[in-house]
Amino acid sequence: MTNLDFFKASLANEKDATLNMIKSLPTEKLDYKPHPINRTAREIVSHLLAHMVDMKKILNSTVCDETTDVDFSDSGDAASKMEQLWHELCQQVNFLLKESWESESVSLLIESKPYISLQRNSMMWFFFLDIIHHRGQLSSYVRPMGGKNPVVYGFSADTK
Repeated sequence: MTNLDFFKASLANEKDATLNMIKSLPTEKLDYKPHPINRTAREIVSHLLAHMVDMKKILNSTVCDETTDVDFSDSGDAASKMEQLWHELCQQVNFLLKESWESESVSLLIESKPYISLQRNSMMWFFFLDIIHHRGQLSSYVRPMGGKNPVVYGFSADTK
């Protein structure tokens, strides 16, 4: 299995867990944060959506100026946007050439300032693993927000 094939399989495997986590967040509590220094659940979900936008940019360009915010009205809207972005990303990844995945470098800008340059495959893994990380962060927010943790890698106490 190539790195690109493994990425495609991983991307497909993580979709439902990510969508279910977003759907499990009670809309009326999206401003919840466990500590004043933490992001709110709304900010984290916006960050996840922005990462999906950026991953599409990374596949099509050698420069990505990081998207910092994607607006949404409620948890259902966020999940719908995530599902659409995920579908579009999978379509793009499926048509990507191995050479482009392995050999081309992409520069990441933050607020239009150079941050880092990595091979396209490394940049995609960087963003994808950050999505998984922040999904885990949301899993620790769900219960205090009054929601139930969905199935991610197996049943939770809330899904038995």
